[in-house]
Amino acid sequence: MSKFCAYVPVGAGWVKMVFTMQEYDVVVIGAGHAGCEAALVAARMGLRVLALNMRLEGVCKMSCNPAIGGLAKGHIVKEIDALGGEMAKAIDDTGIQFKTLNRSKGPAVWSSRAQADSYSYSKRMRKALELHPNITLIPARADEIVTDGEKGKRHRAVGVKTSQGDFKCKAIVLTTGTFLRGLVHVGLHHHPAGRAGDLPAYGLSESLERFGFKVGRLKTGTPPRLDGRTINFSVMQTQLGEHPITPFSFWTDKIEREQVPCYVTRTNYKTHEYIRAGLDRSPLYTGVIKGVGPRYCPSIEDKVVRFFDRDSHLIFVEPEGLRSNLWYPNGISTSLPLDVQLKMVHSIVGLERAEIARPGYAIEYDFVNPIELFPWLETKRVENLFFAGQINGTSGYEEAAAQGIIAGINAALRLKNREPLVLTRSQAYIGVLVDDLVTKGVDEPYRMFTSRAEYRLLLREDNADIRLAHIGHELGLLTDEQYSRTEQKKRLVEKEIERLERIKLKPSAGINDYLASINSASIRKSFSLAQILRRPGVTYDSLHPLDSAPPDLPEHIKNAVEVEIKYAGYLARQLEQVNKLQEIEGIYIPPDIDYCEVHGLSTELRQKLERVRPRTLAQAMRIAGMTPAAIAAVQIYIKRRDGTQREHF
Repeated sequence: MSKFCAYVPVGAGWVKMVFTMQEYDVVVIGAGHAGCEAALVAARMGLRVLALNMRLEGVCKMSCNPAIGGLAKGHIVKEIDALGGEMAKAIDDTGIQFKTLNRSKGPAVWSSRAQADSYSYSKRMRKALELHPNITLIPARADEIVTDGEKGKRHRAVGVKTSQGDFKCKAIVLTTGTFLRGLVHVGLHHHPAGRAGDLPAYGLSESLERFGFKVGRLKTGTPPRLDGRTINFSVMQTQLGEHPITPFSFWTDKIEREQVPCYVTRTNYKTHEYIRAGLDRSPLYTGVIKGVGPRYCPSIEDKVVRFFDRDSHLIFVEPEGLRSNLWYPNGISTSLPLDVQLKMVHSIVGLERAEIARPGYAIEYDFVNPIELFPWLETKRVENLFFAGQINGTSGYEEAAAQGIIAGINAALRLKNREPLVLTRSQAYIGVLVDDLVTKGVDEPYRMFTSRAEYRLLLREDNADIRLAHIGHELGLLTDEQYSRTEQKKRLVEKEIERLERIKLKPSAGINDYLASINSASIRKSFSLAQILRRPGVTYDSLHPLDSAPPDLPEHIKNAVEVEIKYAGYLARQLEQVNKLQEIEGIYIPPDIDYCEVHGLSTELRQKLERVRPRTLAQAMRIAGMTPAAIAAVQIYIKRRDGTQREHF
């Protein structure tokens, strides 16, 4: 316990008050997917962490779909794992169906996805928090951020006022999900809630507004939950998991467990008619909902209206867990009235007698535009205050967890007086995510796609450990044994590529007969095994009859070798582009630059630069509407001033 003085806002002024608080290094507000990763990495870096969540049963609760991974999201989970995070290990422990999406396309967009036992997943993550000796997890509602700054000066976070008392700290990570002034809508009825069954948080939004943060509103939604005992699965298409299972975590050797099926059905003309007939009571179409919803994950009523020419829409019927009767009809997120939801559900093949255990709903909540953040996710207005997750305008468990691990790492680095961790766009999808947020901001829920990454062939799932494990190891988040496994993998891949490049095949009847048998052209001159492998349709394993002494390599090593050889030319070109970009990524803009002194900037571009305060010239280039002339003007100003400078925490 300790006493300290702080200034708190009272009315229109600020009053100096004395507080007695329990003291921690870092307080993490919210123990969802962002909060859990933030708390765990800060604790693993040796800090005392207090994690707050309104209910302990809500730790890492899967409020929406019971799954981890998916297109681009699987890449993020692998990167979190390579940095020393928990999400990949948790889904490996609790997944009930595993798949790799986009197998028919190139390896850059292969994405892992797993259906989760949502209840076991939540318990698994809660256990990780509770068992860590540096983490104290308590059920409490955070009401106010306490700072030591006065009005007109930059504040520094020093404590949190909660429903369970006041706590002093040196840094705060705010991961509030949909709880900030949350409002749930079912038809024209609405009520305050953070999600179904949970209370919202009001004090934090007001606290942030007093510090000058501009708080906006976003909206998301979820489908009704169905009682599986009333679903006719026999008339639906069955979707099975893959064998063998490919683990998410690089540190999971194998997963051997029975997988459960998911099912596919579709909406139809009758479904759409019921939806259209209910639009006059839809909060989305009557103007009741003010928040902006996710463009890439629209509600079923939004899909029916926007895509009026579509006869049907896919529905993936997914289990909530092994010991639950609840099923999640992925694809019919809705906020229509309950009676309309019933008609809609009963019009769908296989759901004619399905009982709704919980209605679908939309939820509006507060967020802060992430332009308010530095690239290491610390707020520009309040020192030592970090934001992660949906408060930054993102959607998705994986995007939240990615921000959580970055915010937690940088909160710890801040307290250790070390340089921040800022991943670049060429290093990781997490780098793309954070750069998009802090450079472009959001006006709708942000979702990651592979198309957002310029260098996606470099940022594959299979090499996330090679790209990032050295960072996790340097931070103390990966053990020596884990890092040595990554180094061994790297050596094995390099050694095998070198061997395949070295072994030459001379034309012969036997070799050409075999090549013909695998639908590959014959050779008329000496070819290396690597050159053969670069051919379309030739796989690493199909080389074996041509290879006199193939080594016994694990499957993931063979896959990595095949990708590196087949796409060597493309990879080289992307690396060349990255090297060129690094030249301007290394030109740092002085943090105290006065853009009014930069000649040649229009008022609009000057305002954008002032708002974003880009860290590097490359980041300035990515601001929407920025022109080459404006970038040149900034670069000339920097050179005339002091030369390039490196910004510090």
